[in-house]
Parts: sequence; structure tokens; C-alpha cells
Amino acid sequence: MHLHLPVKIDASALTASARFGDAAAMKDQPNEAVVRTWTRLVRAQQLALASIERKLKAAELPPLAWYDVLLELERAGPNGLRPFELEQQMLLAQYNLSRLLERLARAGYVERRPCKNDKRGQVLVLSRAGRAMRRRMWAIYGPAMQAAIGDRLSPSEIDDLGSLLESLLAGVTSPEAHRA
Repeated sequence: MHLHLPVKIDASALTASARFGDAAAMKDQPNEAVVRTWTRLVRAQQLALASIERKLKAAELPPLAWYDVLLELERAGPNGLRPFELEQQMLLAQYNLSRLLERLARAGYVERRPCKNDKRGQVLVLSRAGRAMRRRMWAIYGPAMQAAIGDRLSPSEIDDLGSLLESLLAGVTSPEAHRA
């Protein structure tokens, strides 16, 4: 579940609106604390993901997006998932997922099977090799996640951050946002 978005904040627009007394424009605009928090949240996510990607690459393992697909298919069990179901779980654009699935199938990590209910459709199932690869990746990903968060925050700070992030997710209408 990756959303890699470049984020640019127009802080000058905030101060310009305030300077010119544009109260109507300012009521819908974030204050400086919100902008600062947003920037830190996005930056922390970018740095943590970049660190994890570097560690996976150093271990000669596939990128983190592969792990997400392998994990979702492992969770789905022997019945697998239809591509659109996986897409809903992954939060990736369909064209990105199609290319990723093609690479995973060529590598032997994902099997495509005919869908019993839809002759034109297919079901994606994790192969044994895919299960093994997901475990190999977790051996790097898990400790990298621990280093990014667990080693930097106390258990109570982790709980607080989790609660705060859950509050942010509660405002998101997509049910997939609440899965993690």
C-alpha cells in the first residue's frame, strides 16, 4: 500500500493571504502548525520508505511494492484474489499493478488461474516461491521498520502515534485506508 507523492507546500500563500486580510480564503487554509506537521509526516514517510528500499536493494531483494502484493495474496489464501480486489487492497493505479503482476508472474511468485465465475477473468494466487520470497523480504523489511520507528520511539509514543494516525485515517472515506 504505497502512495509515493511529491509534496510541495506553498507557505508563502499562507502568509500572503493573512497579510492581505483575506479572511474567507484563510478559514479553509491550514495554519503554520498544520503545514509543519503535514510536511514532517510526509517527510518521515518518504525517509522511512527510502531507507527500507535501500536495505532491500542491498540484500538483492525486490522492491517493497512486491512485498505488498505477496503479502496480500498470502493473506487471501488458496482462493487468491481477482486483480481488481488486489488493486483495492494495494491503492495503486491499475496500470501500475498490471505491470507489477506481470513481473511477479514472470519471476514465478504469482500464479494466474482462470476464474470459475467469470470465464474472461483470472484469479491471482501466491506460489510457493512467492511465499518464500515474501519471508526473505520480511527478514529485511521487519528490522528496517523497527529501526525506522521502534528504535526511535518509546512504546507509549508508538501507541500515541498509532492513535493519532488512526484519527487521521478516520477522516478518509476509503475503507482500504483502515486496513493496516
